[in-house]
Amino acid sequence: MKWYQLTTEKLEETLQVKSNVGLGEKQVAKRRQQYGENVLAAKKKIPGWILFLKQFQDFMVLVLLAATLIAGLLGEYIDAIAIMVIVLINGIIGYFQEQKAENSLEKLKELSAPIASVRRDGQWVKIPSKDIVVGDIVRFTSGDRVPADVRVIKTTSLETEESALTGESLPVAKHTKEIRMDGLEAQDQVNMAFMGTLVTRGSGEGIVVGTGMKTVMGQIATLLDNTKKTITPLEMKLAELGKILIVVALFLTILVVGAGIFQGHPMYEMFLAGVSLAVAAIPEGLPAIVTVALSLGVQRMIKKKAIVRKLSAVETLGCASVICSDKTGTMTENQMTVKEVYINGKTLYVTGDGYQTQGDFLSNQKKVEDSHSNLKSMLLYGMLCNHASISTKKGKNVVDGDPTDGALLVAAYKFGFHENDKQPFRIIKEIPFDSDRKRMSVVIEDDNGMRLLITKGAPDMLLPRSSHIQTKDGKTILTKEQSKQTEQAMVGMAEKALRTIAIGFRVLSPSDSLDTALLEEDLTLIGLYGLMDPPRKEVKAAVRECKEAGIKTVMITGDHAHTARAIANHLEILPESGKVLEGKELTQMSDAELVDTIEDTYVFARVTPEHKLRIVNAFQEKGHIVAMTGDGVNDAPAMKASDIGIAMGISGTDVTKEASSLVLMDDNFATIKSAIQEGRNIYENIRKFIRYLLASNVGEILVMLFAMLLGLPLPLVPVQILWVNLVTDGLPAMALGVDQAEGDVMKRGPRNPREGIFSRGLGYKIISRGILIGVVTLIAFIVAYQNDPSNLVYAQTIAFSTLVVAQLIHVFDCRSEKSIFARNLFENRYLILAVLSSMLLLLVVIYFPPIQPIFHTVSLSVVDWCLIVGLGALPTVLFGFTKR
Repeated sequence: MKWYQLTTEKLEETLQVKSNVGLGEKQVAKRRQQYGENVLAAKKKIPGWILFLKQFQDFMVLVLLAATLIAGLLGEYIDAIAIMVIVLINGIIGYFQEQKAENSLEKLKELSAPIASVRRDGQWVKIPSKDIVVGDIVRFTSGDRVPADVRVIKTTSLETEESALTGESLPVAKHTKEIRMDGLEAQDQVNMAFMGTLVTRGSGEGIVVGTGMKTVMGQIATLLDNTKKTITPLEMKLAELGKILIVVALFLTILVVGAGIFQGHPMYEMFLAGVSLAVAAIPEGLPAIVTVALSLGVQRMIKKKAIVRKLSAVETLGCASVICSDKTGTMTENQMTVKEVYINGKTLYVTGDGYQTQGDFLSNQKKVEDSHSNLKSMLLYGMLCNHASISTKKGKNVVDGDPTDGALLVAAYKFGFHENDKQPFRIIKEIPFDSDRKRMSVVIEDDNGMRLLITKGAPDMLLPRSSHIQTKDGKTILTKEQSKQTEQAMVGMAEKALRTIAIGFRVLSPSDSLDTALLEEDLTLIGLYGLMDPPRKEVKAAVRECKEAGIKTVMITGDHAHTARAIANHLEILPESGKVLEGKELTQMSDAELVDTIEDTYVFARVTPEHKLRIVNAFQEKGHIVAMTGDGVNDAPAMKASDIGIAMGISGTDVTKEASSLVLMDDNFATIKSAIQEGRNIYENIRKFIRYLLASNVGEILVMLFAMLLGLPLPLVPVQILWVNLVTDGLPAMALGVDQAEGDVMKRGPRNPREGIFSRGLGYKIISRGILIGVVTLIAFIVAYQNDPSNLVYAQTIAFSTLVVAQLIHVFDCRSEKSIFARNLFENRYLILAVLSSMLLLLVVIYFPPIQPIFHTVSLSVVDWCLIVGLGALPTVLFGFTKR
């Protein structure tokens, strides 16, 4: 039903209720059975223990558990315990993340009013809001939450704040008349009040037309419930990598064991060596290192005013190719500000943004003096015809009351007025703002008994009621020419996306009637205010940097198209050929048509929650990784469907935050740019340690394989293989995870989400460096073994040391996609400390006599170390002069 199109009489007839009586008990019982409770339904919750067990279904985790069993059978209890701890930690983290992610619908319930005032059998009673049924007569006043979707039938200056549904912060004035237009979206149905919205002013009564999941809020809950969670690129790549590693490692291990047995080595000895190699070759530390790298990235993000709720979200931002951003509060300050004043036939410009009271009035770029004709009176009148107040919280000015009233108050303060300037005046009558009248009036009286009517409102409502105009020469009759000039000034402001407010006055004598119908006539127009919600200063630069990084910024707003276009042009979002698409046009488009036009569209205006979801899906259909920002409940479904949802920490609702992956503590679009940079660096760092770990593991497997194929003794014993894994795979790999970003990270285009983890030459680097590490280790073993064939332990110690040194030198080569010489070797102090600590651990097992027998090592000479370091550096030096 299009309830907004019905008259009150038709509404009562349709719902079989009289507004002065309400429903009876039998009607209520019957309707509750028909419609159910007035609550938002939620999916049946998965038990916690099942959710916890689900964390261990991953193929990589199952292999890690198998590796734990193998390590335990080998007597490597420390290794087994370490693997178990890693698996458990990852399981616990995943459990809590998944549990939090499903809280969105529960948070929606908190927006419902717990108690409602309802007329039943002619009496007003208070009942739990869940007991409301369709047809109930409800009333609400300032500060109340609307308990259901309601067709308004009585108002007294009623305004509701609907930003949770529409994304726009300005209160919406409500009226009771039917609206004949077809196809109106929720934000344009100004005779309706919606569940969960807040009454900011006045009071009203209405007939309930929708409850529970049949409300606008319920439709959003349905969208949120039915929206599928998107798997991030990192999750997909790590799953892909895990499977590849396991298959390759097990195949090569079986090859080594088979070759060893074929060459005559004892089966038991080769089984132990093969199992040790499998444990070492499968980098069980990889998930932990990824988690650590992302966690450290999260810590850096907190310092940059962003809180990451899902670890993989940091990386996902790094490959975002489209940012769909809300306008109000994200790209703008969410603070209405007077930017222009039209007075005496000329325009004055006002400096200063937001609610800070520092600013000047300029004419021809010169500051206007206090004596400027009529300006002082205009600003005083704007301050007196006003219900807002300014207070300071955490060092910032905030407005209590209507944002427009707040803007006029701030303008007066900029000119030098103070709160105590109101004291000589008292309001003796008020005609409140109403959406039909589009104006507000007060009658004030000063200490001398002088009375003055002040009226402010829409210029098209005040001009017809004005017979005079205040000019620099005094009060004169308003001519057609002056009316035309005022209208032109109004149009000029509108083209700059400024909202216009006219202000006029009328001097009253003590004998003048205060009858409302007669007061707002014969006004003297004094001027126009031009207001706007100013763009944040830093957003333009952030949009420009995103453009340089190959990322498209798209503005999605519930605001009017001309306002959105003006803001988008100012922020350089909208190119010359870019399109602005309105919600009503989007509604008429099929999904296929939207996909066809989506690449050319940069601004979406007057949109609904369903529109936002379709926009995100259309970009994803074109292969984009989409970041979606927002603050209202209306943004939550689209944010959940996007690849990464970014919520506003200050203005955002709990629902939005729960559906998001990233929360901006400062509600600032510019913070997203920092997050993108961090995300790109995190992914590059993950590639670095994958390159390092796998090249090292390839070297370990190949030295064993080559030795078996050549019929040589085992160059490494099982315990040495495990020790290499412990010494080289831990701290150095983690240190790579916190490496600084390369200088051109924000000059590259977004990464293709379909590219494999081994793309851009990474696979070649791993194999080529791995082969060389294996070859130089085998050469070191052969040289030592041929020098003294009777001392196999000495040759194994040489091979063991060469393998470790080669890997620790190779770690510096992994810091750049170009070459080891492309970056300062000492820039990452954590890496320096990690390499030194690994070398120390190597020296302990070589030179500490009590543990030499355990690790099958002997002390080495300086000559031995020259051989080890020379061969160990060879793989890095050979490739250091190439980009590959």
